[in-house]
Amino acid sequence: MAPRNAAFVTALTTAALATVGFLAYQASATVPTAKHTGTPAATASRHPLAKQNPNALPPSSGTGRRVVYSLNGNRVWLVAPGDKVTRTFAITPGNIHPAPGTYAVTSRSGAVTGTDGTPIEHVVRFADVDGVAIGFSAAVKDKATPAADATPVRTGGIRESRADGDAMWSFATIGVKVVVIH
Repeated sequence: MAPRNAAFVTALTTAALATVGFLAYQASATVPTAKHTGTPAATASRHPLAKQNPNALPPSSGTGRRVVYSLNGNRVWLVAPGDKVTRTFAITPGNIHPAPGTYAVTSRSGAVTGTDGTPIEHVVRFADVDGVAIGFSAAVKDKATPAADATPVRTGGIRESRADGDAMWSFATIGVKVVVIH
C-alpha cells in the first residue's frame, strides 16, 4: 500500500473510532441509576423489560426452582424447574431494598402486623438489610399498601395482592431460592 493511501486509511480509522467513542459516551450518559423511586407504574416504563414482554422471565435470573424479584421492574416471577414460569405479578416494594444476588427463604409467618402498622398475611422472608427484614407479603385489605416513600418507617415488605400472596405462600417454602436482579 502506498504511504499516501496508508495515511488516508489511518485518518478514516481514527475518525471512525472517535465517532464510536463519542456515541458510546452519549449512550452511557442516558443509562438510569439503580436507585429506586416512584411506584411500579412509574418505574416500569423506564425498565428494559418494559420494551419487551414484561411478563417474560429475565435472562440471567438463575436456574432451578426459584423466585425472581426485579428491583427496577417491580415484578416477581415464580419459576419451576426447567425455567417454567408458573406465575408473574407486579409488586410494590418497601423503602429498604436487598442487594442483587441469590438468597433463600429463611422464615415465614401466616399473619402479622407490618412495620408500617398494616395487617399482612403470607409473609415470606429472605433477607435482612441493616436489621430490617426483607420479604414478600400481602396486605389483608388489598388497598392498604402505602407508597414506599409515604412512610418515614423503614420497611422491607414487598407487597403483593392477596391472590399473588397465596401463590407465593404455596410456592416459596423454607429454603427456596430468591434471585434478586436489577
